[in-house]
Amino acid sequence: MQSHTYSASASFVSSPSGDPYKYQVGFGNRFASEAIPGTLPQGQNHPQKNRYGLYMEGMTGSPFVAPRPQNLHAFMYRIRPSLDHKKFAKLPDSPDMESNFLPINPKVHISPTQLSLGPPPFPLSSDEVDFIAGLKTIAGNGEPTAREGLALHFYVANADMKNKAFCNSDGDMLVAPQQGRLDVQTEFGRMMVRPGEFMVIQKGMKFTVSLPDGPSRGYVQEIFGSHFELPDLGPIGGHGMANPRDFEVPLASFEIDETPWEVVYKIGGQLFSAAQDHTPFDVVAWQGNYVPYKYAMEKFIFVGSLSKDHIDPSVFTVLTAKSKATGIPLVEVLTLSERWDVASDTFRPPYYHRNNATEIAGLIYGEWVPPYVRGGIGLQTVFCPHGPPPEVHKGANTMELKPERVFKDTLLIGFETPMILTMTDYVLNRAGTVTESEPLSFPPDFIAHLEEINADLKAAGYDELKKKSG
Repeated sequence: MQSHTYSASASFVSSPSGDPYKYQVGFGNRFASEAIPGTLPQGQNHPQKNRYGLYMEGMTGSPFVAPRPQNLHAFMYRIRPSLDHKKFAKLPDSPDMESNFLPINPKVHISPTQLSLGPPPFPLSSDEVDFIAGLKTIAGNGEPTAREGLALHFYVANADMKNKAFCNSDGDMLVAPQQGRLDVQTEFGRMMVRPGEFMVIQKGMKFTVSLPDGPSRGYVQEIFGSHFELPDLGPIGGHGMANPRDFEVPLASFEIDETPWEVVYKIGGQLFSAAQDHTPFDVVAWQGNYVPYKYAMEKFIFVGSLSKDHIDPSVFTVLTAKSKATGIPLVEVLTLSERWDVASDTFRPPYYHRNNATEIAGLIYGEWVPPYVRGGIGLQTVFCPHGPPPEVHKGANTMELKPERVFKDTLLIGFETPMILTMTDYVLNRAGTVTESEPLSFPPDFIAHLEEINADLKAAGYDELKKKSG
């Protein structure tokens, strides 16, 4: 007779299709993983002696006295401590990477309008450009030494990070490939990240990127000071939008590699290098809630109007990061993909609006309205008016309203921030792919109804309207 009794060691581990790696699932959990059984201490974090001579190393992602829900840390049990490296050496500044977005910086600029950027071109095959060398900053706010702000980058790469790791001390990095998968090795284990997914590498974590499909490009949202969180759901309840169980965290994986490595550190927007004679990816076991993770945006559960009108686009939020102002986000990460549009007696396209937010959207795959192209972005500055062109407005006024499947085979990632962003020299002067929105002229249909309006006003006892021309 078959037994259906599960032991205390049973667990759910995801193995996504086409992904060679397995993952733990959840968001904000206290995770634990060991690549060799028995290497994770039981009942304590700092035993006098670790099994097999491993070194215990702690990492915090918050102050020690942060409230428990925001208290982030991890303990790693590794072959050598991170302290085992040579002296730091200053690296030259990257010409296309920026971290200081204060207006006093002559290398950043204010733009009041709508901008669209084409995708960054891939490097020549004769030029080897890895993930870090291929970071190209688009815009941002604040600067990292103040622990408040953000930066938006493209990345474009055609080479693996060979015996090189990166550690960003300035902030968390959300990375969304648009073309080509990223094979990512972290201190906590490995992740394969495809277009349609994003990963988050939190500040202070070392990682290296290989390109299994050849050249790759995509988007990077970097935040200074806070961390990404799941948004509160309010009256939606306990489920919907991005569910915690759909986030994936790597399993412990390590290498015995005593070849030369370079670890590149970013701190205060500057790059430094430290050589070492062994791999930084030698963590045999770890536990904690300060971890890297990934998420497939196709798993997002959409919430919308089932009757009429639009719900605010905040219902498309996957993750949010708090600013220092109570109740105000630093940035929100959104997604749009295939869903139903069923609203009755409603102007269904995005209505004309001027928001207290800078809105940015990138097309991962599929087709969308101009000027959006795969791998590029569209950006609307705070309070910049935007909406559909006249022909779309006219069509939406008269279209038959029936349930419609929208964004078919299409996926976008969006970033929305109340901060005023400054644009970089790279975008405005060197990229060669930026265009400003063309001015639009709309017919004042109201004027064509003056005779009808005046008849109604007269019947109601009001004065008639008079047209002023000049």
